[in-house]
Amino acid sequence: MSKFDRTMLLTNVETLDIIVERAESGTRFSLLLIAAFAAIAALLAGVGLYGVLSTLVGQRTAEIGVRMALGATPSTVFGLMIGHGLRLSAAGLAAGLIAALVLTRAMTSMLVGIRPTDPVTFGGMAGLFLVIAVLATWMPARRAAALDPSAALRNE
Repeated sequence: MSKFDRTMLLTNVETLDIIVERAESGTRFSLLLIAAFAAIAALLAGVGLYGVLSTLVGQRTAEIGVRMALGATPSTVFGLMIGHGLRLSAAGLAAGLIAALVLTRAMTSMLVGIRPTDPVTFGGMAGLFLVIAVLATWMPARRAAALDPSAALRNE
């Protein structure tokens, strides 16, 4: 015995995949938007750090020239500039991790199959930003290490 009326007309028949896709479309759009803003933020962080360190190298040209004239090797100057950039990045990264931990409650509804404080995600993003920081500091540090001490001192 069937509880269905066989004479009833079926309309609007859809597969379960379509229904699930439609139900998740809002969340998917939000996550794509967040990913796009995250990529823009990463790009701006890298460009900003590059700009700060390039300016720093320009302002400290005479100091770098004196260091090199007194015997500092290019690798020492390179390490000094990389260290400065990574210290700035570490401070920003620490502030970002604290803010992310505070704001995870707002994103809990959008997370599927992952805890809001997933250590792999936090570690992966921190690692990605450290890679961006190293790439952004490499160029100004290389330029500082390649300075000619006599030319640097002559221009100041």
